[in-house]
Amino acid sequence: MAQGYATLIKEATLLLDKFNADKQCVEEFTEDASKAIENLDALDKKFILDIVSGCIEQKNLLDVVINVFYAQSGKCLLKADRNQLAIICYFSMFLIDDLGLECFSKIVNSLDIRKMHKFLSFFFNITNLSTWIQGEWSQIYDAAYVERNWIAPLLRWRPEIDILMAQLASRMSRGSQFKKSTKMNTEPHEFSLTKPKARPLPAPEPIPLQEKHQLVPTSTYRVPKEKQVMEEVKQRNRQKAEQVLYEANTQQFKCANPQKSERTKSVMSQIVRSHDAQLKFDSLHTSGTPATHKPNNLPIRLNTTAILREGALYNRQVEEELRRMEQLVEGAGEPSSFLQWQKEMRERDLQEELAQVERRRLEGRISYEEAALARTRIMERNQKTALLKKEETAKLMQRYANKRLQEEKEMRDLVQQVADGHKNSKAAKVKLQEFKQRIVKEVSAQSGELLRQALEEAQAELSRKFEIICQIRAIESVPLIRHKFVDETETAGHDLLGEMSLAELRERLAMLRDAEQREHQDRRGRILEDKKSREQLLLEQLDTIALHRTALGQAAARRQEEKRARRELQQGVAEDEMVVALQRRLEARQQERQRLKQGEKTKAKISEQSGTHALKSWNHRKQKMEEQHWADLEQRLERQVQQEAPNTLS
Repeated sequence: MAQGYATLIKEATLLLDKFNADKQCVEEFTEDASKAIENLDALDKKFILDIVSGCIEQKNLLDVVINVFYAQSGKCLLKADRNQLAIICYFSMFLIDDLGLECFSKIVNSLDIRKMHKFLSFFFNITNLSTWIQGEWSQIYDAAYVERNWIAPLLRWRPEIDILMAQLASRMSRGSQFKKSTKMNTEPHEFSLTKPKARPLPAPEPIPLQEKHQLVPTSTYRVPKEKQVMEEVKQRNRQKAEQVLYEANTQQFKCANPQKSERTKSVMSQIVRSHDAQLKFDSLHTSGTPATHKPNNLPIRLNTTAILREGALYNRQVEEELRRMEQLVEGAGEPSSFLQWQKEMRERDLQEELAQVERRRLEGRISYEEAALARTRIMERNQKTALLKKEETAKLMQRYANKRLQEEKEMRDLVQQVADGHKNSKAAKVKLQEFKQRIVKEVSAQSGELLRQALEEAQAELSRKFEIICQIRAIESVPLIRHKFVDETETAGHDLLGEMSLAELRERLAMLRDAEQREHQDRRGRILEDKKSREQLLLEQLDTIALHRTALGQAAARRQEEKRARRELQQGVAEDEMVVALQRRLEARQQERQRLKQGEKTKAKISEQSGTHALKSWNHRKQKMEEQHWADLEQRLERQVQQEAPNTLS
């Protein structure tokens, strides 16, 4: 049974360790703790929860005893031992009458004997109970209540506790303290995390009140003139858009058109004429006949990096050439025959590649022409579909106009009924006016009261600020005496390792300045020497570059001869039979597309004329219908006025 009490006390101690008064309340913590010890029996669970909740509620009383006990013992305060002694103190104060001495003795014996004996001797000391403990508790609760409920019961249990302490002392004297206690393995426990509270239900949104509707303006029943103007503008814009779309679809893309446009040619001719106009061939003062060829002997100015880079390149080429000569001297083969064969094969491959490129170009042009023909056919089909759509739209507009006339007739009848209902509304308007006046008077009275309160608060705030300003000015008016004498030979007295006086600092700075100046002069001498050596190196590199450039000029002349040979190969490619056949096919496709363009232009002119005629007929028919509608409306209004006139006179 003692071992069972020890386990329960240990569980209660662990739960008290997890409690945080700043983040948790007692009820929430006890609910979480009950879920954490669900595996225990109901009685053990209730016993632990009662202990934990009681220690938390009476924490102020228990801390008075525990803090003084550890202060007198002179030991460091461990949280686990503190909670364990708080539980024993709680048992002694509140549960010893319910548990009895036997059960209380079993709980004490299940814990550390030495610690329990020392704490009980301290707590049940008559001097401590009747003096400072009672005084501290009386500061928290009423003195009579403390005397009646805690001090008197503890003093009454003093003889029985003396017997218990004697038993503990005898156990300690028998050498129980020399027995090695079995080490308890650490049992991991899950974290007691606080569960988030359920979110409150959102406040219901206020139901919007419907505002009073305004009267229907008279312009609602009047057909605006802007509508007809907008329809005409819309029709003109649509015709322009269709014309632009037609031109964009019929004309080919400029990126695929190799010929220059008329505008480009005119601009180019204008530029040539402007340049010719600036020339002065008839000038009297000439500088003589210009030379047919002026050799460009101006040297190219190279910077240091370019000279070094080009010199390194030429040096590397010279090393490679020397290495090749050494290999030839040692007996390596001469690759001249292989290079000649390689050159011939490359020329043949180049000729085949050029022929293949020309064939691909012509095939691409042919595919472009075929795509343009297909696009033209699709446009013709779309134009036919658009004409059918226009006819259907005209029918729908006629039907919509008839429907609008019927709706306007029904609306006029409804307006007449509403006007009859508004004849007897004058009394209601008078009552509404009186009600609004009464509301305005009440609101004005309330606003006056609020303004008076705001004025009083503003005056109080102004007086408070004025007092603060007066205090600040009085503080600022007090003179400050600041006299500080500095001795440059003394240190600041901060007890630092590198601390020095101001005079020593100046001397060290002067020494450092001299050393830096000497180092600067040495560095300048080294830089001048490096500069001289670098200039000599650049001169040598320039000589090397001049020699190699001469050799490169000769190589460039040889490459020009190779380019002329390549042009001859391209002329031979142009005479290929397959290329000639593709060119003929391309010309046939272009002629077919030109014929289709001419046919489309004639069709477009015919369709534009027919569309304009249909639009004019539709506008004329629509205008006649509107005039007939307004004439009927005027006749109805005249008949209604004639019918209401006799009733008014009577």
